[in-house]
Amino acid sequence: MLENVKVLCHSSIKFEREKIIYFDPFKIDKKYRDADIIFITHSHYDHFSEEDILKVRNENTIIVIPSELYINCFNLGFDAENIVIVDPEENFVIDNIEFETIPAYNTNKDFHPRKKDWVGYIIHLDGITYYIAGDTDITDENKKVKCDVAFVPIGGTYTMNAKEAATLVNIIKPKIAVPIHYNCIVGTKEDEKVFTNTLSKDIELKILL
Repeated sequence: MLENVKVLCHSSIKFEREKIIYFDPFKIDKKYRDADIIFITHSHYDHFSEEDILKVRNENTIIVIPSELYINCFNLGFDAENIVIVDPEENFVIDNIEFETIPAYNTNKDFHPRKKDWVGYIIHLDGITYYIAGDTDITDENKKVKCDVAFVPIGGTYTMNAKEAATLVNIIKPKIAVPIHYNCIVGTKEDEKVFTNTLSKDIELKILL
């Protein structure tokens, strides 16, 4: 299920399948310019990095964004027809790839207000359903997610901490859990250990950072 899937850094994820898909590209090491689709969860610099978007985009790249980032993307050189604006709890199909948006927000801190309409994504690829949570706490919406693979932030401070992230995963019961959003700006290898020790034993853990 994770063949040709990489967590590059922090919350930056790359799928190399029939299409090349990035989520929140960040600290990209060179100019690949290979992206078919870029998904952005929200506007913070470690998720919407203009420098890194320019390293992976090409003239045909489609970018999927919350509405507040439209002008930014237009100024980066994206044609209007290649900018897809999303709100939470919507369904889309792009190039035969189905995906939906899940609200991503804080419940006990102010870094990611619900009113911003920032998102996580559920994407269906090759018969497998992936959940990329974005920067979020445990919410009523993400407790209902059904997926095969869950990428969840564990670093705390701005998102769920490691124990909370494992609790969410134990609720939604994917086949595989992948911790992200740690070992860079926030979070350490100790958070990885806490996540591992809290995760239900019937859920496979994959460490990609």
